[in-house]
Amino acid sequence: MTTSLWAPDSPGVLRLPSGRLVRGRGLRRPLADDGPAPTFGLYLLGHEPPEVAWASRWLRWPDFRLPSDRTDAADALRDAWSRAAAERVEVACGGGRGRTGTALACLAVLDGVPNDEAVAYVRTHYAKGAVETPWQRRYVQRFG
Repeated sequence: MTTSLWAPDSPGVLRLPSGRLVRGRGLRRPLADDGPAPTFGLYLLGHEPPEVAWASRWLRWPDFRLPSDRTDAADALRDAWSRAAAERVEVACGGGRGRTGTALACLAVLDGVPNDEAVAYVRTHYAKGAVETPWQRRYVQRFG
């Protein structure tokens, strides 16, 4: 079943070069009541996230760090990228910048953005402060 995708001008929505739309979000901010819910969420936290009403996946990813299991992370990011072709996918961490920005940059790499340009792409099209640490930047440069 195909669902309508995110509106490209919705807050936090990143348009990848292929046209896929992915929403980045900080879980510390409440979910807006006026828009559609995601159909799939990828949650990047050091602890299990609260239950949601849509399909979701949790990656153990402590704040300011890297994913605990990089193989699982690569699989989850590929799954989110694939789903974004036809579903409303959201990627979220606590604040919506460091881990979320890193994951969005990896999605950009999967979408064809060169590794060494992916962080700049996400900072331009999602949030200036995305990808907060040097090791997160290095993770994106080596992703793929």
